Amino acid sequence: MKIAVYAFDGATMFHLAVPQIVFDEVARQGLAGWKTVLFSDQAGEVTTAEGYRLGEVEGPEAAEAADVVVVPSWFDDGRVPSDSLRQVLQDAHGRGAPVLGLCLGAIPVADAGLLAGRRAVTHWQAFDSLAARHPDVPLDQSVLYIDHGDVLTSAGTASALDACLHLVRARLGAEAANQVARSLVIAPHREGGQAQYIERPVPKRATDDPISRLLEWALSRLGEPLTVDLLAAQAHLSRRTFVRAFRAATGTTPAAWIRARRLDAARRLLETTDLSIEQVATDCGFGNAVTLRQNFAAVFSTTPTEYRRRFDTRAG
Repeated sequence: MKIAVYAFDGATMFHLAVPQIVFDEVARQGLAGWKTVLFSDQAGEVTTAEGYRLGEVEGPEAAEAADVVVVPSWFDDGRVPSDSLRQVLQDAHGRGAPVLGLCLGAIPVADAGLLAGRRAVTHWQAFDSLAARHPDVPLDQSVLYIDHGDVLTSAGTASALDACLHLVRARLGAEAANQVARSLVIAPHREGGQAQYIERPVPKRATDDPISRLLEWALSRLGEPLTVDLLAAQAHLSRRTFVRAFRAATGTTPAAWIRARRLDAARRLLETTDLSIEQVATDCGFGNAVTLRQNFAAVFSTTPTEYRRRFDTRAG
C-alpha cells in the first residue's frame, strides 16, 4: 500500500514524522508492504518549522496512485489550500482512497468539500475558526479521531498517532496494530478522551492509586460479572466517588471502559484462536454469542465471524 503524505514549508518534523513512522513500521515488522512518500504542490525542497531542509520531496503526481493520502497538519494561519492540493484530495476521494486530515490537516480536507455534513475533529485551537468557515461540518471536541471510512480526521498533535494506529488496526487487525505499538512504545488503542494505555490498556498512574489497581484487577476478570457497584467496592470508594474518579482517570464511564476492553479481548481471541463464537463471548464476559454480536456490530460494523475471516493470524 502506498501512502502519500503532504509536506509543506513550515510543517513540524513531528507532524511529518507521525504517519511515516507508524505506517513504515508496518513494513519494518514484516506485516504488510506499506510505503510512505512525501509530496508537495511541486517537486523539490521543503523547509520545516525547525529549519530542516527536506530534499527530493515529490510533486502532486506522487499522490495520483496512492492508496491513502494524508495531510499531517496545516499552516497555523489556516490559509486556503492550493488548487493543486484540493484537486489531489478530491481525486483521491473520488477513486476510493481514504483521506486523512490529522490535527490542523482537517482544514484543507474540509476546504476540499470532503466533510460537508459529517462529524469531524481537529486541534482544539482551530475549532472556532473551522466552525465559522464550515458551519456545515459538526465538530466533536470529545474524541481523538473520527473515521468515516473514506475520510478520517484527528484532534491535536499526538492524537495523530492514535489515528494512524487506528488505520493499521482497521486494515490489518488488532494484533498487527499492537505489534506496531509495542515496537514504537506507544499506546495501541486510545478511545475518546482516555488516558494513555500501554500493551494492556491501563493508564500509567501511581501504583498506590485505587483506580490504577482497580483497572489491573478488572482486566484479569473480564469473563466475570463486573458491575459498577462491584468495581466501586473493589476500589474501596462510594459509587458516586468511584464513577467520578474513574472518568477523571480514563475519560469514560466504567461500563463503557469494560465493554471496550471486552471487545479488545474478543478481537484478540478471534484473531489468534479457533474458539467458537459462543466460547469467545463467555470468556470475554458477554455471556452469550448474541450479546457479543450486537456489541461487535455496533462498534466495528461487522460480525465476529467476518472479523475472524479477515484477520485470522494463524498459519494456514
